Amino acid sequence: MQAKNFVLSEYLNRIGFSGDPKIDYKTLRSLMLRQLFSVPFENLDVQAGKIVSLVPEDIVEKIVRRKRGGYCYEVNGLFAMALQAIGIPYQFVAARPMFYPMRRPKTHMAVVATVEGKKWLCDLGFGSYGIREPLSLSELNILINQGHDEFKLSKINEREYLFEAKVDGEWKNQYSFDLYEPEWIDFAPANYLNSTHPEAVFVQKYLVIQHTEDGRKVLFGDTLKITKNGQTEIQTVTPHSRNDLLRDHFNLGVAD
Repeated sequence: MQAKNFVLSEYLNRIGFSGDPKIDYKTLRSLMLRQLFSVPFENLDVQAGKIVSLVPEDIVEKIVRRKRGGYCYEVNGLFAMALQAIGIPYQFVAARPMFYPMRRPKTHMAVVATVEGKKWLCDLGFGSYGIREPLSLSELNILINQGHDEFKLSKINEREYLFEAKVDGEWKNQYSFDLYEPEWIDFAPANYLNSTHPEAVFVQKYLVIQHTEDGRKVLFGDTLKITKNGQTEIQTVTPHSRNDLLRDHFNLGVAD
C-alpha cells in the first residue's frame, strides 16, 4: 500500500508515536494504539453525500494533513502504509460482518501483519466492538481481555476465522475472514456500497468512534456514549449541538 505523499515521520507525528519504529510486536502494538487514540473512525463524508475516496494519496491528505478520520478502508489503509514504510509484512483481508440479521457480503476490511513469526489481526476501523490491540491468529478459542473489553478468535472451518466480542455479557459474532489476499482495488465495490446504499449504516446515521486510554467515545445517530473504566454515560445529541460535539469530543470540524 503506497502513496506518493506518505511520509512516515508525518504519520508518526500525527498519531503521537515516539521512538524508533522496529519490525517487532512492540512497534505493531504501539502503532495500533497510538492511531486508535488519535485518529477517529468516522463517516462524515458519507453523511455529507460524498463517496469515500480510496485513492491512497487522498487518504493521506485527509487523515494525516487535514487531521480527519475515516472508516475501515481509510484508517486500515493508512495503517498499512505505515507498516510498509517500516518494513513489517502485512496483507489485507476482506471480512464479512455478522451482526446483521441476514447474511451480508464481505464489506469490511482489516489487516493481518506478520512479526516475530506470528500473524496478527490488526483492525483500526470496525466500530463499537473493535479490538484495541493485535490479536494472534495462533491463539484460538482463548478469551482475550483488552481493557474492559473481551474478545476471541476461533475457526469456522479449515480456512475461515471468526471474530467475536462479548456484548452485554453474551458472545456475539462480529465478522469472519480468511487469508485469501485481495488487491486494494477489490474493495472498491464494497466501498461504493458503504458510501451510497440506503441500507448501509454509514448512509443512515452518523457514526464516529474515538478510542481513549480508559475507554471509548461513540456517536451513533443522535446518541453519544462515553465509556470510561467500564462505566458508560449516555447523552442525546441534537442537530444544533452536533458540530460542537464533534469538535469537543473527536477533534473534528463541521459535519458538512
